[in-house]
Amino acid sequence: MNEPAASLPAISCADDYDPNSMAVGKAREVISRFLSPVTTAERVHIRAALGRVLAQDVISPLDVPAHDNSAMDGYAVRIADLKADGQATFKVAGTAFAGVPFSGTLKTGECVRIMTGGVVPAGADTIVMQEHVEAKGDQVTIGGGHKKGQNLRRAGEDLKAGEPALRRGQVLRPAEIGLIASLGIPEVMVYRRLRVAFFSTGDELVSVGTLPKEGQIYDSNRYTIHGMLTRLGCEIIDMGVVRDDPQLLEQAFQEAAATADVVITSGGVSVGEADFVKDLLNKLGEVVFWKIAMKPGRPLAYGKIGKAHFFGLPGNPVSVMVTFYQFVRDALLKLSGRDPIAPLPAFRVPCTSSLKKAPGRTEFQRGVLTQDATGNWSVRVTGEQGSGILRSMSEANCFIILSTDQGNVAPGALVEVQVMEGVI
Repeated sequence: MNEPAASLPAISCADDYDPNSMAVGKAREVISRFLSPVTTAERVHIRAALGRVLAQDVISPLDVPAHDNSAMDGYAVRIADLKADGQATFKVAGTAFAGVPFSGTLKTGECVRIMTGGVVPAGADTIVMQEHVEAKGDQVTIGGGHKKGQNLRRAGEDLKAGEPALRRGQVLRPAEIGLIASLGIPEVMVYRRLRVAFFSTGDELVSVGTLPKEGQIYDSNRYTIHGMLTRLGCEIIDMGVVRDDPQLLEQAFQEAAATADVVITSGGVSVGEADFVKDLLNKLGEVVFWKIAMKPGRPLAYGKIGKAHFFGLPGNPVSVMVTFYQFVRDALLKLSGRDPIAPLPAFRVPCTSSLKKAPGRTEFQRGVLTQDATGNWSVRVTGEQGSGILRSMSEANCFIILSTDQGNVAPGALVEVQVMEGVI
């Protein structure tokens, strides 16, 4: 790790801080205070830059477009030669193709056949669409009603030389890669990838490919976490399953914190005889909170181990994904240098299902957002909402967010939905 990180500022009672039951919004706010983006940058070829975050502005070395050019197939003319009412006849002096300009200067009574993207000939100031021209041999007749500069794209209209084409902190999508290539720039400076180490805890867990004994289960959490980290473009350090042994856990935490910017665990943060994580975190680092007033995902921990940020996710598979979406995703984006961070899209639609909800905490139920033949949107739950039912996440394309004070929801009532499809 190359960036120094300050210790966590103390949270006072004036902050309305309850480490045993922090509100969802408050937890996001608290985490955000302690996040400092990476600063180390590297130069990469644009073919390798997809999904990376710009570490410096991309400055355009040229005007875009580089020349006045035509936005249409048509004829380049001088507006002074056209008649406001009636028709004017012109001699076609030549042709301007995209990439092969007309070399002469337009004279009075002349026009040039021009293709889309063709450089506007010297002397011309207007482009008339070919559909508005009557052509016969080497002459064309053009009626009135045209305006100076129509269908003409000016040099530097999109971007002037010396102006920023893209800003630092912007994630590079295919469109940005194409824009950079259009400026003739082969390489860009991007922030290094965020390094994230993660492991699962629990004697009951076995890895895929191992035959489980009685009472053991397959560790699915590492695979969902790996998938979500991959989609976010992180450098991933999978440390496997660590047994519920204080010495092994302490060693794992120290190794992870020494090599990664962020350490993520699943399991071991709830109250139980074999949960050693809380004691170790108090020994090795700093802990901000342990519980969130939400369902699923109440046992969520956040703190620091040395310079590394720590997220202790619950052990239940659905809770792992919900807490990752709601807290870890934005934190990783901010740490990676991305700016601004787009929130998960949310809006209100009718719910076709009846929902059970007791006031007192925020709930994230898994939903299926659909559009009917008339264009109206609605949402329904995926079925049973238990935190161990990973299928409820597989079938869902959104979260149904029920606020802290909200109670039961009747069919047809409006609810807030947060789209997850394609986000991670």
